[in-house]
Amino acid sequence: MQAAQPAPIRVVVADDHPVVRGGLIALLSTLDGVEVAAEAGDGRSALREVALFRPDVVVMDLRMPEVDGVEATRRITAEYPGIGVLVLTMFDEDALVADALAAGARGYLLKGAAPNEIERAIRAVASGEAIFSREVADRVLRRMSPDPERMPLPQLSARERDVAELVARGLSNTVIAERLALAPKTVGNHMSAIFLKLGVATRAEAIVLARDAGLGRGGA
Repeated sequence: MQAAQPAPIRVVVADDHPVVRGGLIALLSTLDGVEVAAEAGDGRSALREVALFRPDVVVMDLRMPEVDGVEATRRITAEYPGIGVLVLTMFDEDALVADALAAGARGYLLKGAAPNEIERAIRAVASGEAIFSREVADRVLRRMSPDPERMPLPQLSARERDVAELVARGLSNTVIAERLALAPKTVGNHMSAIFLKLGVATRAEAIVLARDAGLGRGGA
């Protein structure tokens, strides 16, 4: 007698970018034991599809119209605690990570994640585990530090501190953008924020303060 096959992991995909959503659905459709139950292009639609299909996992973007991903996550986890929410987004800011986790997300990946990482995350979240990309895990650990004042330049966000570290090593914005997989304009925006928070007007002053705080010792 043939053993009964386990029920597939049923997934709702919520993302407001049709190309991204379509690519993710195509990926999930190739995975054994995974079934795409529905898709949604905004948070309100995601809530509706979840109510209709009661999936095992919701793959949730954060920046969406109507209802954003954080609020949608909060409502889903409150009403359907058995459903796991896996955030898949391009944003890794500390505040967004904290908001998503506080809303009840079990996982948080960036959209640059490899297909096998996404598959592993979906299976983990479906089984009740928590899973995060390495970058997000680093941020969670930093936020949980018992003495954040001991971190160098605690007034900076985690990403700003990453940029300051490379600035202190003498790297240009172009190289920093390559190292951190950011757009050069984004690095420039972080530099402006660093100047403001450190109360400096020049890159040289920022380098001095960063090095005095202990950054830049890892070499180029």
